[in-house]
Amino acid sequence: MELLLLSNSTAPGRAYLEHAREAIAETFAGVERVGFVPFALADHDAYTAQARRGLAFLDVEVVGLHERVRSPLDGLDAVFVGGGNSFRLLDQLQRRGLLGAIRDAVARGLRYLGSSAGTNVATPSIRTTNDMPIVEPVSFEGIGLVPFQINPHYLDPDPGSTHQGETRDERLQQYLEENTVPVLAMREGTWLRRSADRLTLGGEATGARLYRPGLPTAEVTTGADLTHLLG
Repeated sequence: MELLLLSNSTAPGRAYLEHAREAIAETFAGVERVGFVPFALADHDAYTAQARRGLAFLDVEVVGLHERVRSPLDGLDAVFVGGGNSFRLLDQLQRRGLLGAIRDAVARGLRYLGSSAGTNVATPSIRTTNDMPIVEPVSFEGIGLVPFQINPHYLDPDPGSTHQGETRDERLQQYLEENTVPVLAMREGTWLRRSADRLTLGGEATGARLYRPGLPTAEVTTGADLTHLLG
């Protein structure tokens, strides 16, 4: 199984996907045709065009899955699930019968690249998304390519903030009050790379935080081996 799960697709001062080009090139080595999943945003054509520009540094063909009604995964070497709203993305994957289809295809060798919402749906559920539920999916169940939750775009508590709502840390602690699945909170600029049975945190030196039931929150440094999270 080859997965690359980005916390974010655009870094400050960088073009779309620019900060992760090396990791994408490694994950997509030998890939010729990529299917782009644009369903997290409303304008599927424009989003697919953006994905083509973002992957232009590779010698690959990018096709939008919204244009493929029948057998949308046929002939693909990889799939790229773009970011946006996780609820809208999951709803469309369910309606189009793609949730299980992508899961099965990745198990057979299809490469998977996800960013933000595309990373959220690669986990067991989207319960740890940051997004507003603008639509109501049939369930929160994700593709389940990893057996733990991810919180992309993680922000550390700001002691100087006057905001009276919950911090991200408090919301993830509330998740653990109701669930037993660990959460990896990934700061921006980081990503997870799964190659076969090995899992590694890559990207910027900002690292991540690991939330587990009954245990203190732990800092995870960039470059850390997280294979133990695969169970």
